[in-house]
Amino acid sequence: MSIDNIISQAVSRAVKELYQVEVAPESIVPQATRKEFEGNLTVVTFPWVKAAHKAPEAVGTEIGQWLVDNEPAVDRFNVIKGFLNIVIEPTFWNSVLEHIANTPDWGITKATDDSPLVMVEYSSPNTNKPLHLGHVRNNLLGYSLSQILKACGNRVVKTNIVNDRGIHICKSMLAWQKWGDGATPESTGKKGDHLIGDFYVLFDKHFKEEVKELMAKGMSEDEAKAASPLMAEAREMLRKWEAKDPEVRKLWEMMNQWVYAGFDATYKRMGVDFDKIYYESDTYLEGKEKVLEGLEKGIMYRKEDGSVWADLTPDGLDHKLLLRSDGTSVYMTQDIGTAKLRYQDFPIDRMIYVVGNEQNYHFQVLSLLLDKLGFRWGKDLVHFSYGMVELPEGKMKSREGTVVDADDLMDEMVTTAKQVSSELGKLDGYTEEEADQVAETVGLGALKYFLLKVDPRKNMTFNPKESIDFNGNTGPFIQYTYARIRSVLRKAEAEGFKIGNYAGVKPQEKEIALIQSLADFPAIVQEAGKSYSPALIANYAYDLVKSYNQFYHDFSILKEEDEAKRSLRLALSDATARVVKTAMGLLGINVPERM
Repeated sequence: MSIDNIISQAVSRAVKELYQVEVAPESIVPQATRKEFEGNLTVVTFPWVKAAHKAPEAVGTEIGQWLVDNEPAVDRFNVIKGFLNIVIEPTFWNSVLEHIANTPDWGITKATDDSPLVMVEYSSPNTNKPLHLGHVRNNLLGYSLSQILKACGNRVVKTNIVNDRGIHICKSMLAWQKWGDGATPESTGKKGDHLIGDFYVLFDKHFKEEVKELMAKGMSEDEAKAASPLMAEAREMLRKWEAKDPEVRKLWEMMNQWVYAGFDATYKRMGVDFDKIYYESDTYLEGKEKVLEGLEKGIMYRKEDGSVWADLTPDGLDHKLLLRSDGTSVYMTQDIGTAKLRYQDFPIDRMIYVVGNEQNYHFQVLSLLLDKLGFRWGKDLVHFSYGMVELPEGKMKSREGTVVDADDLMDEMVTTAKQVSSELGKLDGYTEEEADQVAETVGLGALKYFLLKVDPRKNMTFNPKESIDFNGNTGPFIQYTYARIRSVLRKAEAEGFKIGNYAGVKPQEKEIALIQSLADFPAIVQEAGKSYSPALIANYAYDLVKSYNQFYHDFSILKEEDEAKRSLRLALSDATARVVKTAMGLLGINVPERM
């Protein structure tokens, strides 16, 4: 049982005995005592003032004294206004540490067959270009959130919806037909997603040239765009695709396979994956069908031009288009179709969409429509809305000069990590292969940590140089501390030191602070799951390693001659390493054993 639970139950018993009030222990939530006051845990006494007919300070004093007299874990207390600050008996912390040491998956709640099934959608790329910096934040948030929800005891399905149809796809296809000269990923030595992205850019270049020529003949910009022969060809290709023209479909399938192979390589390196991938080419017709079903039931209505709409004014929104007058679908229709297929595939209890905050309104509408169409999780769907991420001006621009793609970014991070690690002497004695492996771990760890430590709802600037720093709130600082702890434990093993009995040792203040920090981990994981915030885990990991480094600085471990004290410190080191590894794992970050 955790120290928090012990105190909650003891306070519950105290309140019943002192004031004849029944209080559920789970409603009493001790908080860490503020640093300016003496104490480990603080309990608020205001809820029992009325029943006691006494001032908050008097209630705190009575409960505190009861705890000292009746609960062996409590050493002493002090009361500040309505706050009861409790000092835990120092040797009791040893049993807390022992409990953590004997719990292999400390902080992790295992799911059962009855656990809620949560589906998390993230990534959602288009098949006409490589993944970019925005996708990196999306993927890392989605994957980390999935890991955290799993650690909170949920069953989790990670899913992706690929936008593989539409005019943007046809632009790349047409450019490849016209100017590709049969180019393939093999013949060019390029990843498939980069190759297709180049053709998308090429289409845009020729389109702009056409528009410029037409404007030179006296057309306005809008007229020139509408009259562009190239755009007309792209639209015709889309019409043929929708009519399932065999040649167009064959080209589409070939080019998409190139892109998927490229995406897979990027996802693998980034360390993210999916349990199920859906494709808009499969879902858009399902959405149409569901909307027409809603039309029959009177949930939607048809205008004179044949378009289908939903009236959401009773819900405080507006009228929403779902099918155009020519019968083609909009994004909302596709999302409804995807939801239908997912609901057929999985008995979802909660659906979480990881999508940028520019789509807030879209998901408000989607939630209402899914609820009206009978999806039981529709009303409660979660839009995990996150802010945009940018780079400092002029840094790491991609070959197009506008977008930083994910592969270039990861390459740059690993190169920088190797350079910085080498300059600091952290790769001394490593083979080239080992040095590359550490650089990959540190570079990607720096990228992931920097993007995840910020509150996801906030816009942020990602500074590559700042992220690869072995001091401060960074991934490499945490990774280096982990490697340092593992080095201490290896040396202890080499010297024949084992973790023996430390029950009678009276731990010092910084040792207690570290044990308490470790004891907090399960509550942090639950809170991160409840508030959908990987940042809570990231900043917890940073605070934990800061606490360990203070302990490491102040106390001798391997040179400590008292066997029981040495055992306590080795147990602390081992537990800290395990929790750091678990916490970083929830962020999708690897930690190196040596560094």
